[in-house]
Amino acid sequence: MQAPAGWSIVGWVAAVIAAMFAVITWQYGLGEEGLRVVLRATARTSVTLFLAAFVASSIRKLVRTPLTAWALRNRRQLGVGFAVSHFVHGWAIVSLLRLGFDANPLTLWVGGLAYVTIAAMTLTSFDRTTAWLGPRAWRGLHTGGVWYLWIVFAFTYVGTASTDPFAAVSFVALIAALGIRVTARRRAARPAH
Repeated sequence: MQAPAGWSIVGWVAAVIAAMFAVITWQYGLGEEGLRVVLRATARTSVTLFLAAFVASSIRKLVRTPLTAWALRNRRQLGVGFAVSHFVHGWAIVSLLRLGFDANPLTLWVGGLAYVTIAAMTLTSFDRTTAWLGPRAWRGLHTGGVWYLWIVFAFTYVGTASTDPFAAVSFVALIAALGIRVTARRRAARPAH
């Protein structure tokens, strides 16, 4: 079976997230327990898709395989798939807040800005909106946005890494992804012999 490509990736991601959501809510309901399970599950799918998009270009510069070529070709769709997953994650957060759960105001501001960033990046991930924004503004939004999201993920996971094995693995993966990007940039900056 061939891996999905292009915009069908977003459809597959949405289908998987919808199926996961249906199974979780069927098993746990839409109360606090179910929402917390949705939150954990979508945190995992979101960080995985984010990391795939985050390293796609850099890892292709370092390792030339069919998989890295596929990731680079489909980086935009992986990013939009991440947005689909993370907006379901955001829905679960808002639903918990509506049930009366408190959140740190700083977390709400930082997280809220992350969602605004994700929305802006998603809206400008299509040919027409990319052209409308222009290359310089597009690059600024997407470069600044992806680094802001990396920082938010890193700080989120480092805070719970000592008590949550998934958070620890995610934090290590984020640091490794940073290493991949730095290594690729240094290699590209090195003069050819």
